Amino acid sequence: MEYIDKYDQLLKILTEEVDIDGKKYLLKDEFSKFFIHGNKTASTRIRKIMQTIKKKSQEVRDDIQTYKKTL
Repeated sequence: MEYIDKYDQLLKILTEEVDIDGKKYLLKDEFSKFFIHGNKTASTRIRKIMQTIKKKSQEVRDDIQTYKKTL
């Protein structure tokens, strides 16, 4: 079931480390670095992670729509 795999990938992005340019980053840590410590480069990493989330979310939405049509 492909849609479950995509859901798991989306959940992994939100809760586990994400690879950006060969380095591992945790979304929660990047939020802390930017909003609490004022690290401006963390905002770029947040935006990259959020873009990945957006793409995966759209894939899940498309799968839901496709599955819904088969019911």
